[in-house]
Amino acid sequence: MNNRKRVSVRRGDKAGIVCCSNPMGEHAGETLAALEKALREVGLIPVFSNDICGQQQENGWPAARRAGALMEFYRNEEIQVIFDISGGDLANEILPYLDYETILQSGKQFWGYSDLTTVLNALGTKWETFRRRMSLPEEQQRGWQDAPAVLYQIRNLTGSDAQGQRERFCRSVFDGTEELFSFDYDFVQGESLEGITAGGNIRCLLKLAGTPYWPDLNGRILLLEALGGLEPQMRTYLAQLHQLGVFRQVRGILLGTFTKLEEQGQTERMAELVCSYAGGSLSVVKTSQVGHGTDSRAVAVGAYLSLHRNACAAKNGG
Repeated sequence: MNNRKRVSVRRGDKAGIVCCSNPMGEHAGETLAALEKALREVGLIPVFSNDICGQQQENGWPAARRAGALMEFYRNEEIQVIFDISGGDLANEILPYLDYETILQSGKQFWGYSDLTTVLNALGTKWETFRRRMSLPEEQQRGWQDAPAVLYQIRNLTGSDAQGQRERFCRSVFDGTEELFSFDYDFVQGESLEGITAGGNIRCLLKLAGTPYWPDLNGRILLLEALGGLEPQMRTYLAQLHQLGVFRQVRGILLGTFTKLEEQGQTERMAELVCSYAGGSLSVVKTSQVGHGTDSRAVAVGAYLSLHRNACAAKNGG
């Protein structure tokens, strides 16, 4: 690797659409039609992978085939950005089949959420190795545009907050603002938290433990969120993070939403659990605007975040 360009996405550009995790379900046709309409309305031309609909493959296409579909978009010079629209359990299968040199040199961003946390952090891990060889921006200068991966589900453009999501998306992606990447937050403990982001869905992140794709969390802000799972599941995940030494490494924890737990009226419980495992000296921040909700904002894996108790919103890159 001897260079890396940064791809700027403009109206009229083509966007690759993939499913690196579980295939789309029975309503795939409606979902894809709505997404195509939304993307064209905001100014992008969607190009769908052939392996999105898996009615003939209910357990998913083979990992090498899904990885190949993703790599086709990275190699295709007409594709400027890649959105994964899947979730589930299978994304980590593709990691050994990816050509990380091609991915990082392309400068294209990969967007996805949930199970795609495995891919997002694998890209972030390989990018950090790449950065050490290159004269790339210092931490404080690394905005969301510089990161190789973004935690965000592009199908939010068709959800219950579609109008707001489209406006934030366009102003950020096309006009270079931070709007989609800004979110309100509250400090649970601590006064400030600054650093490079890693993490995502807590269950899926832990699939990377013990593998070459596990991120270096020293000095990082660790983002954690979840769709499923109640307190027993959250405790076992936090226990594993504790046993991995994560809470001794990170600068602090950013908690997104924990959908199932919060549906049971346990909105504050995850913060309490994190504090009990992480101790009283680590900064812990909570936001209701990052996670699986259709109103969720985006977080760039590998971008710089600066959070302060007296501020009202976070921004990637300062």
